[in-house]
Amino acid sequence: MSSVNARRLSQHTASCSFNNHSAVSKPTFGRTSDLLVHRLKLNSRHRNADLRVQAAVSDLVGVLLFSAFPFVSVQALADSDFGKKLQERLEDKKPEFEQQERRKAEAMARARQQSPWYGPERPKWLGPLEYNYDTYQSGEAPGDYAYDILQLGREQKDFDRYYELEILHSRWAMLGALGALIPETLQYSGLSNFSEARWWAVGAAKLEGEDLNYFGIEGLRIAGGQGIIIIAVCQVLLMFGPEYARACGIEALEPLGLYLPGDKNYPGGVFDPLGLSDDPASFIDLQVKEQKNGRLAMVAWLGFFAQAYVTRKGPVENLLDFFSDPQKNNITAYL
Repeated sequence: MSSVNARRLSQHTASCSFNNHSAVSKPTFGRTSDLLVHRLKLNSRHRNADLRVQAAVSDLVGVLLFSAFPFVSVQALADSDFGKKLQERLEDKKPEFEQQERRKAEAMARARQQSPWYGPERPKWLGPLEYNYDTYQSGEAPGDYAYDILQLGREQKDFDRYYELEILHSRWAMLGALGALIPETLQYSGLSNFSEARWWAVGAAKLEGEDLNYFGIEGLRIAGGQGIIIIAVCQVLLMFGPEYARACGIEALEPLGLYLPGDKNYPGGVFDPLGLSDDPASFIDLQVKEQKNGRLAMVAWLGFFAQAYVTRKGPVENLLDFFSDPQKNNITAYL
């Protein structure tokens, strides 16, 4: 009897041991599988992150090479035998070019004397009201309405600097206004279908992972394939070249045999392919029109900013809303 009980006890112990081993083994196998899947996911994320970093570095290197290419090419051409021949040819013709430049400057001075937009009798910012304007505001520059209540341009060097900055920002504002209006116009006319047409929401769309292509064409991969920080860095690098050339002055192209007859604000030559400066009287009027439209564009951007903040819409959409119901959709609706 005791031997039978001993065998039963031994079988029961073995069965319990097997059951306990099975009960422990199953959860252990499940945890191992979960850990393996988790590690695979982490490895996949790390690989994707590495690929993104490699793509960003590749794009930065590409943009650096693209930015350096014009400078390297210009220097290589200037140092070559062909470049030296171009410089020698320019040096031979330079006295003739300078004489033509002086004659053109004299013709423009005479045109300014006859134009109603220049000189002491030009229109001023207070119109017909009497005001004691400062004598340094002579009206020789395009768009000079004698508006300098802070007297920032009392010194000629300061006036020249502020004039350069104003015309630079005016041109950027006019280009930027076109960039804000054209996508919305194409969107609402049905000629194109942008993922985001509102100028102020394009950056937000990029932060959300949208690819910023142009008319459905990928174009430069940096435009849509990378994060907004990489895009900003590349934009700075790409803008460095033109800004550096502008800071060097119009003489920077002479090593290539190119002579620019104007100044840094109106260089002329190859930068005037339509020959707008050939007629002095017409050219000085175009300079005034450029200043007026540039100032209008800068003011327009204040309106674009205000509209985007208040209505969360673009300028074209706001204009269409106003035309649809002028009495309701106007500034009073947001006061």
